[in-house]
Amino acid sequence: MYSTENNRKKDGFNGQKAIVLPRKIVESCESSPIIRNLFFTDIGFYPKAKYHYRKRPHGSSQHILIYCTDGAGWFEIDGHMINVKQGQFLYIPAGVPHVYGSQENDPWSIYWLHFKGEQASHIESLLTTMQHSCDCRSISYSEERIRLFDRIYATLETGYSADNLAYVNMCLWHFLSSFCYPDIFLLPQKQEYKDIMDVAVEYMLQNLHRPLQLQELAANAHISVSYFSALFKKKTGYSPLDYFNHIKIQKACQYLQFTKMHIKEIAYKLGIDDPFYFSRLFANVMGISPAEYRRKKEPHRILSAPPVLPV
Repeated sequence: MYSTENNRKKDGFNGQKAIVLPRKIVESCESSPIIRNLFFTDIGFYPKAKYHYRKRPHGSSQHILIYCTDGAGWFEIDGHMINVKQGQFLYIPAGVPHVYGSQENDPWSIYWLHFKGEQASHIESLLTTMQHSCDCRSISYSEERIRLFDRIYATLETGYSADNLAYVNMCLWHFLSSFCYPDIFLLPQKQEYKDIMDVAVEYMLQNLHRPLQLQELAANAHISVSYFSALFKKKTGYSPLDYFNHIKIQKACQYLQFTKMHIKEIAYKLGIDDPFYFSRLFANVMGISPAEYRRKKEPHRILSAPPVLPV
């Protein structure tokens, strides 16, 4: 059941909390070289928001994310109405006309935020499916996601100092990443289950000290070489041996940064007998030689290692 025109309301729900950044603060965010790429303008939580209803015929000047943790609601875009239920989030890009509201007989509880910035539109493809620019997607519940939201909100409540704004808007990237990459965000909470690729990567990490062949990796996973290679590439975007070399180089970066071992020692420690081959491999991945990497390190600065995609 949907709310009638007489009882609809934008806010005013028991237990609600909301912060709308003043115009001058938004303008300061827009001019800040640190946070102008992505920043909040509004943020809040509406529990059991009965009769909640918003209609924006011309859309919003900000991007909107609504995360339903209880009850149900709905939204309408381009004449299409879609129901929103517990455990789903709704993303609406800036400038898109829309209407949304809470189900009257089972009102939703929602965490919501408005955000903008020079990079905000690039988040769209990560928050939606390929078919729709506005979408409603299911997502696993995470206490860490809620704690992160509460931390952001509590910080904003203490004021709009430059440090506070920088901190919360850096947290915004992390908060949005929990919706863009929910499986990776939840990874530390999934200790009880490991699929074939999890086992394969764990085996690689346990054997960084020696060379591995594709046949050995596939045998450890108890599947054929061709099937193992196809599964691994689909899951990680890398071939198994390329991935293994990347994590070897990641470990090499740590040795170069935090130890005084000679480059030849590091190569041997990573199961590579030929230090010249090791240097070529390192340069191919990192773009510079191991010696250059070590020379460029600065006090209190960790140079970036190649990204390892969680499996």
